[in-house]
Amino acid sequence: MMLELDGLSHRYGDERAVEDVSFGLESGELVALLGPSGCGKTTIVQAIAGHLRPSAGRVLLRGEDVTDAPPESRRVGIVFQRSTLYPHMSVGENVAYGLTAEGIDPDRREARVREYLDLVDLRSQRDARPDGLSGGQKRRAELARALAPRPDVLLLDEPLSALDRTLRERLQGEIERIQRETGVTTLFVTHDQAEAMGLADRLVVMNDGGVAGTGGPRALYESPPTPFVASFLGRSNAVPATVVGRDPPAVDVGGETLALPGSEIPRDATRLTCHVRPDALSVRPGDAEVPERSVSGMVTRVADRGRRYDVTVRVAPDVELLVEHTGSPPGADDRVVVAVAEGGLTAFAE
Repeated sequence: MMLELDGLSHRYGDERAVEDVSFGLESGELVALLGPSGCGKTTIVQAIAGHLRPSAGRVLLRGEDVTDAPPESRRVGIVFQRSTLYPHMSVGENVAYGLTAEGIDPDRREARVREYLDLVDLRSQRDARPDGLSGGQKRRAELARALAPRPDVLLLDEPLSALDRTLRERLQGEIERIQRETGVTTLFVTHDQAEAMGLADRLVVMNDGGVAGTGGPRALYESPPTPFVASFLGRSNAVPATVVGRDPPAVDVGGETLALPGSEIPRDATRLTCHVRPDALSVRPGDAEVPERSVSGMVTRVADRGRRYDVTVRVAPDVELLVEHTGSPPGADDRVVVAVAEGGLTAFAE
């Protein structure tokens, strides 16, 4: 394993930042460390880079314990959220900076700078100063500088968060290409779910200083292991329910029975929180034949989202469901039936 965190914990005084965090990255993997602000992502980045000594646990690179090793000995490249290019240096000089510190001879250093400027398509900006670059060019220059020493691990700490949406999407594709071409093991730190799911081979989802779930993006989205992962990854309806049957499974939602053939209900649980994605729901007219896995309700809002409509349906006095709908939408106050796709609901015991 290229990078491994083993029981990592850290406190700032009496405040817990991370608690017993363990995960690893295989060689060549691109993993997204994902979670809301304050969940411990930055502390983990600093521990990997060697900028702080964790209160407990270990950081291993290529199987070697580097918890107490200084940053310069770790072969870890970093791109931070805000630009850290040296303003008094050209782009080429910035890329060469880490190579000079390593004592690489001038000819090899020059070849390496050309190689990585070509990789990020900045060869023509070699002599430009950072204040003459666009936001996207600065990000690419920082990638070249971080990659030129050929690190074992590349840390990308919220590298796209300060950019506008169009530029973020373009650079996301560039990061994917560069990582594929170099094969560098990469930890991409972000709070943006769509960014992480579109880029990473695997996700590590953080919440309140701990790991809430880990796995492939699609697997975590479709089968979330915890209520937090269900609500954080994409949009999700959280519905309180009571178990009224187990063979076949059925729950009571606001006084209406919802049959769930093929679904799993936690053993011995009587009260549940059921999570269901808006794209796992469909609406049909209230006088239509009622299928299995469905409840009836009244449309309270219809929002046009361009390629789809977001239809909000009240199925109980205090329960509303958001449904993604294509085609002609129902109108407000229409009675409708909301059907749940097979396998579209995940139940958690309260």
